[in-house]
Amino acid sequence: MALLTESEILGRADFSGGVLRKSAATVLVEEASAAEDERFDVFLSHSSSEPEDILLGVYRTLRDAGLNVYVDSYSDPHLDPDDVDLATARTLRHRLRSSASLLYVHSRHSSRSRWMPWELGFADAHCGRVGVIPVTQARENTFVGEEYLSLYPYVDRAVLQGTSRRTLWINRSTRRYAPLLEWVRGTESIRSRH
Repeated sequence: MALLTESEILGRADFSGGVLRKSAATVLVEEASAAEDERFDVFLSHSSSEPEDILLGVYRTLRDAGLNVYVDSYSDPHLDPDDVDLATARTLRHRLRSSASLLYVHSRHSSRSRWMPWELGFADAHCGRVGVIPVTQARENTFVGEEYLSLYPYVDRAVLQGTSRRTLWINRSTRRYAPLLEWVRGTESIRSRH
């Protein structure tokens, strides 16, 4: 099992290949556009100072796993993290209630966010299905969350036994985990495995 690294995530965000290269923000708006009453598997909680390439890579990694992902100002382009008001909070509450889970992007940028703890607390009280996606600078195998983040399980990637396919897991420890897709959808819980 290994945590997701910035270089791995940036590799998944790489969208060059043509002469015209779109910005990560443009691609996120195109890929994450939301219908007004759509349901989501994941509300992706992230810092507004998170580089858009990292955010795009995390978004695509979760989409590759089969998850429908909400990303605030990209799914709802009218939201502006620098101009927060009651309407913004109302929209975020609606989207949190419309999501089966919240995944908190923990990176070197996340400590700058004032909204992430609010989103985490709301989702924890609303659905209780909350996890952390650590995005590390160097390869690491386990996540030791700071303060309240250690209360929540974390996402990593490992090879599915008997295959060469790498898949996403949600963990409480090296022996207590579940496949991320099934955990998010409520069909499997985190449990001890040997």
